[in-house]
Amino acid sequence: MARSLDGLVFVPVADQAPGQVGRRTRFEYHEHDGVVWADYRGGEVVKGHLIGTREDDTVDFRYVQLRLDGTTASGHCTSLVTVLADGRLRLEESWSWESQKGCGTSSVEQPLD
Repeated sequence: MARSLDGLVFVPVADQAPGQVGRRTRFEYHEHDGVVWADYRGGEVVKGHLIGTREDDTVDFRYVQLRLDGTTASGHCTSLVTVLADGRLRLEESWSWESQKGCGTSSVEQPLD
């Protein structure tokens, strides 16, 4: 199992569609006893929260966010925690909106800086 997500910052590897998470979004993760949560903001997202559980290297969570245009959105995501060659962590995500139509995949990883 990869190390704890507690206290780690993650950034998207690529931009998603407008109104969604993008490269300027920053996630601040926490983890304790199998519970994972994070706050995020940046780009099109004014404020977002996620909460869920971790079993081995799989994180399963729900998320909710407020966008710049004043709309809210929520969904479900399952992430696989992987270790990059340089030791940083990456989350390979499969997500689906629950408040609107749409689903996809994305990746977030610890920034180089």
